[in-house]
Amino acid sequence: MPAALGFATIALFLLLTMTKRVSVLVALVVLPVLAALAGGFAGELGAMVLDGLSKVAPTGIMIAFAVLYFSLMVDAGLFDPLIRGLLRLAKGDPLRVTVATAVLTLCVALDGDGASTFLITVSALLPVYRKLGMSPLVLSGVVCLAAGAMNMIPWGGPTVRAMAALKLESSDVFTPVLPAMGFGIAWVLVASWLIGRRERRRLGALTGPGEDAAGGEPVPVTAPAPGDEPVPATAPASGDAPVSSTAPVPGDGPGAVRVAAPAPRRLTLFNLLLTVVLVVALILEVMPLPVLFVLGFAVALLVNHPTWEQQQALLDRHAKNVVLVTTMIFAAGVFTGVLTGTGMIDDMAEALVSVIPDSLGGHLPVLVAVTGMPLSLVFTPDAYYFGVLPVLAETAHGFGTDPAEVARAAVLGQMTTGFPLSPLTAATFILVGMSGVQLGEHQRFIFRWAFATTLVMTAGAVLTGALSL
Repeated sequence: MPAALGFATIALFLLLTMTKRVSVLVALVVLPVLAALAGGFAGELGAMVLDGLSKVAPTGIMIAFAVLYFSLMVDAGLFDPLIRGLLRLAKGDPLRVTVATAVLTLCVALDGDGASTFLITVSALLPVYRKLGMSPLVLSGVVCLAAGAMNMIPWGGPTVRAMAALKLESSDVFTPVLPAMGFGIAWVLVASWLIGRRERRRLGALTGPGEDAAGGEPVPVTAPAPGDEPVPATAPASGDAPVSSTAPVPGDGPGAVRVAAPAPRRLTLFNLLLTVVLVVALILEVMPLPVLFVLGFAVALLVNHPTWEQQQALLDRHAKNVVLVTTMIFAAGVFTGVLTGTGMIDDMAEALVSVIPDSLGGHLPVLVAVTGMPLSLVFTPDAYYFGVLPVLAETAHGFGTDPAEVARAAVLGQMTTGFPLSPLTAATFILVGMSGVQLGEHQRFIFRWAFATTLVMTAGAVLTGALSL
């Protein structure tokens, strides 16, 4: 009975969320409660929900302050010098521009938000691609590769969901696959070099050795490219100032980040130093991740916005993003708390164990890793991580495999390397819309490269012991 009820709950969750009949938050809360009532667990419901909420509380705190911290740094222009430097180094060479695109995206994607990553990188680089006559598919594809690899960071959506669904810590999921992520980043740079070389061969050298990519005539704005449609209101750009029609420069695309005045050099240096220290402390686990982000954001807020009015303005500006993410995390605590407390997950795992051949069970983590990226085109991140992953983890546990290995395997592809190709995420449409390409063209162009990223990281995870064969 519990197994059938659990399968029915997850199937209904997938159906309702994938067809957008209800919001993910509503489905995560209402469906498990109804299942518990139907299974006769009404008397234990409160304790199960509270237990689930308490276990995801550290994750919710971490993601809230991580979003605030990196949003503050983007507002402060921490990445602006990097953008200008990369554009100078490219010097009009399509290969250099392509590699610079990957490097820029890898850095900007540290905020863990795909939408803002696409807004910043495409806005900064699209005028350069137009000037050189480069294919916009190269832009959308390379941004896709780099953003996908970086989406594994512990404050990114997939890893946060994996930790919340299985009640794990960053040290259980992210730290063991950090070397594999390094393999993935290295592959992204190699792939961008190969794609850039192919594009350079197609175009030939269009500029002299001393000419800047942004030099020469300004990029015309009288005939906008297809990617110039307004960004949907659900994902507003960071800056809404109109684009000049007389002197456009690289970075003046839709959604370009603009600040009224550059931050003082000493403030930029402080922000850079603070961010480097924070990232190193996160990797070394000097303190629990929530504590590090709380302290880091408090210090950054005090230094960058010393007055009460400035602090309140920043919190008001980014409160919506924080609420949307954290409420989903706590709703997931209700979902997993009820399904675990009622024994549904255990019974479902036993049912799956009974039908999986013994020869396959021991290889489940690798199978999850390899299939995760293609399944990004089928499952939303919430449906996979909250509906499918717990069952896979318990199934693997039945074969003597640590459930944390399944979580690590999932983040190697499911809505990490796969999310910028998925039609189930709004950020994908920001990427293809601003780049001026069709989703189908984008998928055909970059799918094999993105899938190769997952395969490289899976091999790296096996070699470093994060996954077992």
